[in-house]
Amino acid sequence: MAVPGAVPAARIAAARTSLPGNPLAASAARRFARTALADWTSLDFPAVGRIPDRVADEVVLLVSELVTNAVVHAGTAVEVSCALDVLTGDGEVPSVVVEVTDHHPTRFLRGEPPDEGEDPVCAGHGLRLVAELAECWGTAYRRDSKTVWFQLPVTAVESVALPGEPLSDGSLPTDLPTAPGDALGSPKDGPLKDGSLNGASLKGDPSSGGTLNGDSRGDAYAVELLAPDPRRVGGRDADADWVREGALSFLAEASELLAGQFDEDMVTSLAAQLLVPRFADWSAVWLDTEGGPPRLAQVWHASESRIETLRQLLEKEPLELPATARGRAVPWQWPSDPSAYGPGGAALACRLIAGGRTVGTLLLGRAGLMRVPGEVAGLVEDFARRVALALASARQYTRQETISRVLQRGLLPSRIARIPGVESAVVYEPTGGTSAGGDFYDIFPAGNGRWVFVLGDVCGNGPEAAVVTGLVRPWLRLLAREGYDVGAVLERLNRMLGEEAVEAAVEGAAEAVAAGVGLPVGGGVSRFLSLLYGELVPLGEEGKDGIRCTLASAGHPLPLVLRPDGSVRTVAEPQILLGVVDDVAYQSETFELAPGETLVCVTDGVTEHRSGARQFDDGDGLASLLGDCVGLDAGDLAERIRQAVHAFAVEPPDDDLAMLVLRAR
Repeated sequence: MAVPGAVPAARIAAARTSLPGNPLAASAARRFARTALADWTSLDFPAVGRIPDRVADEVVLLVSELVTNAVVHAGTAVEVSCALDVLTGDGEVPSVVVEVTDHHPTRFLRGEPPDEGEDPVCAGHGLRLVAELAECWGTAYRRDSKTVWFQLPVTAVESVALPGEPLSDGSLPTDLPTAPGDALGSPKDGPLKDGSLNGASLKGDPSSGGTLNGDSRGDAYAVELLAPDPRRVGGRDADADWVREGALSFLAEASELLAGQFDEDMVTSLAAQLLVPRFADWSAVWLDTEGGPPRLAQVWHASESRIETLRQLLEKEPLELPATARGRAVPWQWPSDPSAYGPGGAALACRLIAGGRTVGTLLLGRAGLMRVPGEVAGLVEDFARRVALALASARQYTRQETISRVLQRGLLPSRIARIPGVESAVVYEPTGGTSAGGDFYDIFPAGNGRWVFVLGDVCGNGPEAAVVTGLVRPWLRLLAREGYDVGAVLERLNRMLGEEAVEAAVEGAAEAVAAGVGLPVGGGVSRFLSLLYGELVPLGEEGKDGIRCTLASAGHPLPLVLRPDGSVRTVAEPQILLGVVDDVAYQSETFELAPGETLVCVTDGVTEHRSGARQFDDGDGLASLLGDCVGLDAGDLAERIRQAVHAFAVEPPDDDLAMLVLRAR
């Protein structure tokens, strides 16, 4: 397995497996990776020694995420290869190298962010996690496959028992610290009773200012929690050292992974996987809901077979923290069901608070401990604050997205009217994905056997353009149903836009004078509009003899007609934008769309999409593309154009994109 760009290496061991492209692939990949790493630990090679648990955990996590990505976004069988190499150069450095290969023949990574409706918990975070955890990584494309590889160094460590953990002979260490503030409480402190927690005496209620072994923490105290592997190998001093030296890097990694996540379930999924197995054997996150009980959003366990049992138990035992806990990590009683959690240990609960409001609760636990060091509890509190801020941001984004969707539904037709004898297809992609934009379309009956189609583009995009869209669509429907012909509709719409612009400018000027600021231009909202407006009249019964089309273009890209022989012609004449000049006479053109001919209408988001200095329609690019679309129905032809526009440049379109395709049957 040769890794592109990797340092030359000598192969010690390798393993390979092929997995089906189904939901069981990720768990099978995790078992495969753990088995391979466990086998390699016994190799008689001085440079390898024992593969640290943390390295193994990170390998398993990354393999799981990459296989998940491959299954979700490629949908093919997956090959996983693991190798143990010794890199040549400055000494012999052992390294784990992993390749995950799918068989989707494309150079485009699909599904980032996940498609609408896709379960974000099931979607992988693979490349983001690989970039954070791996020493180096890359992607190799072949004709019929894609491979993502990563490399993690293996540093030899000594196996040293942490106080309270079994020794190699199975016995417990006898040098447990018993002084106040030591890393572990004394076993003589007794079981859980009268405020004690897993053998650590707690004087008073933990949520009301009690002390743990004489150490006061205000209105809450956190129990001891096992930290990542670097802290396992050095006892109590290593705990403190790791927190001092590793906390900032861990929190920085968490902040980067959580930043920019727009789905709260994705945030909880990332949070749980950052904690397990680094800090905890299991974790759970509840999200507060408006007017209802908290929702158990995420459950994670280092032992995958226990996740579902753990979830069922947690759903029966809702987590309720006292108000005095606020954002502190407070001790929580270790649950009594070993089938779900594992053997006894220490647990922490922490409210997730952002902007003074509680958004959820975090619970995590580690088996085999009496309590959690205060330093680690503080780190968990810092982590919880970052999770809370990410959740608050995701909720705000969701609210804004919901408002945008509602607005968009009001600006666009709920359905496309069916025209007798005509196949129709629409593509609509506003800038920003879900925001309502300045492009709009409509198809509706106008009475007396007439059908109207509209494709418009307000100058600009975003909410300001959407305001104009909200005005124009109902005006057009009203004018068409009043019986005005094509030219008259455009002339009246042009006057309405001019009057609206004057009113907006007057209102804006009055507000500016009152506020003592400069005068706005045009009232702050552009009223210029390009529009393609046409009427269709089916000829013969159900349009069997073709379609008579009358249309006019006001500053809009001219429509094209594709004939069955592959030839393409332009229809209509260019005319001035709407809203620029008050008195304009607009002229229309009438022609027949014969059976098998297709009328293609687009906005400038298609024709002017740029790749460097070139535009998509340079050299009649759109017409050339249409010449290769003979025989396609309206939907397939529209999709072919959409794909070509997106493939034209690396960057996505920076303007709203819309098109309307009408094909005479």
